Amino acid sequence: MKQAFITGGARGIGFGIAEAMLAAGYAVTVTGLTAEEVAGVPKRANLTAVKLDVTSDSDVASCVGTFKQLDALVNCAGIILRDGQEFTVEGFQKVIDVNLTGTMRCCVAAKPLLEKSGGAIVNTASVWSFFGGGLVPAYTASKGGVAQLTKALAVAWAPTIRVNAIAPGWVETALTEGARADAVRSKAIIDRTPQGRWGKPEDIGGAVVFLCSEAAGFITGTVLPVDGGYTAK
Repeated sequence: MKQAFITGGARGIGFGIAEAMLAAGYAVTVTGLTAEEVAGVPKRANLTAVKLDVTSDSDVASCVGTFKQLDALVNCAGIILRDGQEFTVEGFQKVIDVNLTGTMRCCVAAKPLLEKSGGAIVNTASVWSFFGGGLVPAYTASKGGVAQLTKALAVAWAPTIRVNAIAPGWVETALTEGARADAVRSKAIIDRTPQGRWGKPEDIGGAVVFLCSEAAGFITGTVLPVDGGYTAK
């Protein structure tokens, strides 16, 4: 059975991806930052939940070191800071360390195992990889960085490891609670989205399964929007 490792997979988009990977026949390990997040992961056959801080070199090395086999790495751990915190150097660095450097930490740690299996990496970029998010400069910068990191690693690690990214649009998760609670902003988002609705975590999973599969064997370095058409307008 193939093994997938999904950072940040304990909830939100990450858990939607986990369910899709399970349905595709993978054994899946997801991570949460806290013991509470890990304990809250629903029970599923072939699903394991563990605690992981992607800003810790030793934590990442220890976690990846538990795998004897790894076929897919999905980097989905991420944060966003509100109320202007991302305009401080401290806040900016915090977001970059989780979203961008954390992605790189996990990629580097998983590389030897993925080389053995000829596996795939899928990173999580964002529609903000393409647009400027005026309220969240660190999040925007981190996701732009994830997109470029994906391309760089795709070139560096080919042909053994394929490296792609998804760029989710507006999805119903804890990160978007504020926007969804604002009726005016939510309507503007829906009106801009050709599919005419907010995305759901399960909408993202199929794209990740495809990018990890043999059907995508000649695809690497791609940043795939999964956004209901938001970036098409």
